[in-house]
Amino acid sequence: MNEPEFLAALRTLPLHPGARGLRDDAAVVGGFVLTTDTLVEGVHFLATDPAADVAWKLVAVNLSDLAAKGAAVEGVMLNVPLSEDGWDRGFLDGLRAVLAAFAVPLIGGDTVSLPPGAARVLSCTAIGRDAPAPSRTGARAGDALWVTGTIGDAGAGLAIAQGADGPATLRDAYRRPQPRLAAGRVIAPYVHAMADVSDGLLIDAARIAAASGLAVTVDLGAVPLSAAYVGWQGGDRDDRLAAATAGDDYELLFAADPDWMPPPLPDALPVTRIGTLAAGAGLTLHHGGEPVPLPARIGWEHGAAV
Repeated sequence: MNEPEFLAALRTLPLHPGARGLRDDAAVVGGFVLTTDTLVEGVHFLATDPAADVAWKLVAVNLSDLAAKGAAVEGVMLNVPLSEDGWDRGFLDGLRAVLAAFAVPLIGGDTVSLPPGAARVLSCTAIGRDAPAPSRTGARAGDALWVTGTIGDAGAGLAIAQGADGPATLRDAYRRPQPRLAAGRVIAPYVHAMADVSDGLLIDAARIAAASGLAVTVDLGAVPLSAAYVGWQGGDRDDRLAAATAGDDYELLFAADPDWMPPPLPDALPVTRIGTLAAGAGLTLHHGGEPVPLPARIGWEHGAAV
């Protein structure tokens, strides 16, 4: 089964109202925002990635889901397989760093033993509070689509981590994502729908549109790229398309009234208008006013290439 098929099957089961129909990246229960993510070696991180970076990424991707709800962080819980002493100690160093960087307390979790030669599977649950919690489903026809930061650095960083020549800044964008917690707190009260860009800008934009019963158009020419990405990869239409399908950016993607302008964000984080939502269904692309065919793969989806 691919991911959409499995989720559709889950929706036939008894669901808690806070599950939001399993169409969001977080649940809202008793005033708390709950989210969980799993990292699998060979899928979400490389076997050669430093253990400290794996710990950072495990926590950061969960905090990113809280950022997309505008939540304050209550804490995290971890499930970790213990293996080699050196790897475990490196993981602890990275865990200590990420918890300190984002002022996150550890609540608890579970440890298990990893059989020799087995791939590591780690999970984290993050808990937030005091959240406006805009869902994916609230976008309205006519809304503008915005994204924070820049897109594509993590995709380039993965290639560099796999051995390609390139700057460490891009590699670090892949290994140590930065959840936009402060920006989410500022933006969330004003937007109709919001999610983080985890699986790729295009697929996550399409998911917001589909969950809201709308169509979405994205202007590839407006997709924001960093100077490091342009210097390494380039900035033409195909380069922007590669950036928009790569994933692991963990920027915030949101829909808001067309005449609304985002306020200044913490740390002068840039925010860019990249598209529109309208009545209908599906995703369309253009660049410089010219239509762009959809690529065979618009992002990452478990169980299938899309």
